[in-house]
Amino acid sequence: MSLQIFLQPVVALILWTLVIWCWLYATRIPAMSKAHVHPQSAQSPRGDWRQKLPENVNWVADNYNHLHEQPTVFYALMGTIALTGLQSTAALGLAWAYVGFRILHSLVQTLGNRVIVRFTCFALASLALIALAITTALRIFSA
Repeated sequence: MSLQIFLQPVVALILWTLVIWCWLYATRIPAMSKAHVHPQSAQSPRGDWRQKLPENVNWVADNYNHLHEQPTVFYALMGTIALTGLQSTAALGLAWAYVGFRILHSLVQTLGNRVIVRFTCFALASLALIALAITTALRIFSA
């Protein structure tokens, strides 16, 4: 398996994160303007200024933050696999499953934020990541 093919899920999740980043500013800036929220009041992410914005605008911002939390483990793990030459069809499948569930998680959170559906997507993504981590650890520590 080529390294380029193996890294496609990594690049896909990076691109998705940038889509959410664009969506964040495309919704937040107009909403802040409409609500007369001064940019300086947004210096704290937990400020009461967020309560002046529509929920769906905050959902996009929250999702952008989520894409910088657990996916960092995914990026490090995929880099480890690539650097050690441990790419496999199974690892690639788990990586695409992780990315797919994270994208689905984003769509659920940003378009309606049904918590039980969002949690299910997150849990399934987490299980894929855990499986990828365990199989990688077994291969690395058995060397």
